[in-house]
Amino acid sequence: MYAVIMAGGEGTRFWPKSRSKRPKQLLNIVDSDTMIQATVRRLKGLVDWDHILVVTTEHQRDALLEQLPLLSPENLIVEPKGKNTAPCIGLAATLLHKKDPDDVMLVLPADHRIEDDQVFQKTLRAAAQLAKNENGLVTIGINPTYPATGYGYIQHQQLVANIDGIEAYNVKTFAEKPDIQTAKRFLQSGDFFWNSGIFIWKISKILQEIEDSLPELSTGLNRISKALGSEKEKDVIQKVYCQIKSISIDYGVMEHSRNVFVVKGDFGWNDVGSWEEVYKISPKDKHGNAVAGDAVLLDSKNSYIETNNLMIAGIGLEDMIVIQTPDALLICPRERAQEVRDLVDLMKRKKLDQFL
Repeated sequence: MYAVIMAGGEGTRFWPKSRSKRPKQLLNIVDSDTMIQATVRRLKGLVDWDHILVVTTEHQRDALLEQLPLLSPENLIVEPKGKNTAPCIGLAATLLHKKDPDDVMLVLPADHRIEDDQVFQKTLRAAAQLAKNENGLVTIGINPTYPATGYGYIQHQQLVANIDGIEAYNVKTFAEKPDIQTAKRFLQSGDFFWNSGIFIWKISKILQEIEDSLPELSTGLNRISKALGSEKEKDVIQKVYCQIKSISIDYGVMEHSRNVFVVKGDFGWNDVGSWEEVYKISPKDKHGNAVAGDAVLLDSKNSYIETNNLMIAGIGLEDMIVIQTPDALLICPRERAQEVRDLVDLMKRKKLDQFL
């Protein structure tokens, strides 16, 4: 089995702590390890070091090699520009196809939190077996515990396999991030999982599916394949990335395939997608406040406070997020934590690059 870790995101929802040159996956947000280090550690015993590939961008390359000293530079795939998950996965699959087209390829984000590594590995082994046996596309679904609007959803159909206690289902449909009423309906129906963004398939299978659903991307990947190992390789990849569209693997491939399965994951998953998610998994005092750093709170509840080099004092805070770094301060209601990304976009338009 090969593992491809997607580590090229900017982590804009974690501003001001996450910045373009040191984004979320390079930070120790919820653990003593950084998120990429925890992701790689989680694969120990499942995937050999030389079978782990990390896909990233040029300005994160050196920091990743510094944090992962056992990773060969040859196993670090640098995209010229982030073009969402379909090109990222397609590029990695193209490189791996030269080595072993019939092996299984695990794809996972660099910045998720898993509580039970043993169950996680057991689930992935079952998913890999299913991918081989059925020559299908397999994704990991998480049983929803509340009507989340920040996750995509997967609607499943009948149970097709039970591998060592791990349940696998046919997929009926994929759903984009819903509004709150739709999320409540999904939760009540009982046949929806959260979409974890973790995938397993044979290398040859995903390239075939890309050819069927995204022919333009497939053409570009074929050009890259022919140039691999030559002096033109980097230049060809650059040119192809200038031409291909930005599209997710879910929207571009998974929603169109007729051979998709979802394996139920019950290993304590959180995508740590915003400061709200950090609040949820953080220890709290009797008033529901989670504090990292120096803070004094009066008549405050259900808030997340993180400080760097200042002491923060708050009065009457309720359901708030306060994040302080040496050069910036974020204050927002918890329910609007997803909008931090929009705030960063606004800062980009205002050309406040020194804070990004």
